[in-house]
Amino acid sequence: MQTPTLFALLLLLILVAYGTGFSRAIAAARSGGGVRSLASLPSYYGVHTALWCGLPALIILGCWLVFDDAIIRAMVMGGIADKPESIAGQNLLYAQIQNLAAGNLVGNVTPQLQDAAAHLESLRESGRWMQTALILILSIGLGAYAFLRISPEMRAREKVEKVLRIILLACACAAIFTTVGILLSVLFESLRFFQSVPVTEFLFGLHWSPQMALRADQVGSSGAFGAVPLFTGTLLVSAIAMFVAVPVGLMSAIYLAEYAGKRVRSVAKPLLEILAGVPTVVYGFFAALTVAPFIRDLAQSMGLQASSESALAAGLVMGVMIIPFVSSLSDDVINAVPQSLRDGALGLGSTKSETVRKVVIPAALPGIVGGVLLAVSRAIGETMIVVMAAGLAANLTANPLESVTTVTVQIVTLLVGDQEFDSPKTLAAFALGLMLFISTLILNFIALHVVKKYREQYD
Repeated sequence: MQTPTLFALLLLLILVAYGTGFSRAIAAARSGGGVRSLASLPSYYGVHTALWCGLPALIILGCWLVFDDAIIRAMVMGGIADKPESIAGQNLLYAQIQNLAAGNLVGNVTPQLQDAAAHLESLRESGRWMQTALILILSIGLGAYAFLRISPEMRAREKVEKVLRIILLACACAAIFTTVGILLSVLFESLRFFQSVPVTEFLFGLHWSPQMALRADQVGSSGAFGAVPLFTGTLLVSAIAMFVAVPVGLMSAIYLAEYAGKRVRSVAKPLLEILAGVPTVVYGFFAALTVAPFIRDLAQSMGLQASSESALAAGLVMGVMIIPFVSSLSDDVINAVPQSLRDGALGLGSTKSETVRKVVIPAALPGIVGGVLLAVSRAIGETMIVVMAAGLAANLTANPLESVTTVTVQIVTLLVGDQEFDSPKTLAAFALGLMLFISTLILNFIALHVVKKYREQYD
C-alpha cells in the first residue's frame, strides 16, 4: 500500500476509534445513571481511544519514512561487489540503479545493474507490505486495547491532557532544536569561510568582489570579501523603508483605533491589509518600471545625478509594502489598551489627542515597538524589490540616489546555480547569513528590553 493511501486509512481508523470510544462511554453512562457517573466527559474517552489508535502508529510511520530509504540503499549497495570507493561514485551508481528500477535508464545495462535494480524493487515492495501490516496491526491493536479499558472510573481527561502536554512540549523542543540546528549549520560553514578570509577583512573591508581565481594567471578575480558595502546598502534601504512605513503605519493605526467610525474602519482596515498580500515581485516590478524612472527624472530636473536603479526607489516601495505590518500590529495593540485608562484621562479633563499621546500610546508602546522591529526584520530580509529596483552593485555610499545592494541579495547571488561548497565565494553566503542572524538577535534583545522597561509601569 502506498504511503498516502496508508496515511488516509490511518486517519479513518482514528475517526472510527474516536466514535467507538465516545459510544462506549455513552453506553457506560446510561448503565450507570447518566453522564455524571463518568469520571470524565464522553468526548475525552473518544479522544483517549483515538490517541492510542493513531499516535503510536503515526510515530512509527514517521520513523519508517525517515530511515526506509537509507536502509534500502545500504542493503542494495552492500550486495554490489565492485562498487566505487568514493562517495560521489556510490551516489552516481545508486542513482543509475534507481533510474533503471523506474524504467528511465535505457541502453547498455550491465547484468550487475539489472540485479541491483531488481533487488531494489523487491526491497521496496517488501517494505511497503511490512509497513502496511505493522501500521494497521499497531493501530487496530492499540485502539482495541484502549476501547476495552474504558470504564466509568477511568480518568480519561487527565490521561488526554498529559499526552497533549507532552505533544506541546515536543513541538516547543522541535522549534528550539530547529533554531539551534540552523545556527550551528550556518556557524560551521562560516568558520570554514573565515579560515580562508580573515574576520577583520570581512567585517571592515570596503570592497566586495567575491570572485576567486581558477588559475594562477587569471586576471580580474582578486576575491575581495569586504562586507561593509553590503551592510551599508542594507541599512540604507531599510532606513528609507522605515521612514515611510513607521509614520504612515502608526498614524493610520491611531486613526483607525481612536478616531475612525465603525463604517470607515470596516472599509479602510481591509483595504490597508491588502498591501500585505501583494507578492513582492509585483512591488519589484512597480519599483523598477514606475518609481525608479520617476525618481531619476525628478532628480535630473532638479540638477541631481540619479541612477536608474537607486536605493531610494527600493526603500520607498519597500516602505509601502511594510505599512500593513506596522499598522495592523499597532492597531491591535492600541485596541488592547484598557478603556479605563482612556476614561480616567478624559475624566481628568484631557482632550482626545492628549489622551492618545500621553496615555494610550505609552501604554501600547511595547507592542508598537514589537511591530516596528518585526517590520525592520521584514525590511532587512527583503530580496526581490532590492534586486529589481536597487541593483546588484556593491557601492559604499550613503547617497540614496545611487545603486546599492544588500546582504540578502548577495546571498541569493552567491548560491544561484551549481556551486561547490568548498570555495570562499560560496561560503561567503553563510557568513552573511550569520551576520543577519546576529543582527536579528540584537533587535530581539532591544525589543525585550523596551517591553520590560515599559510594561512595569502598567502592570
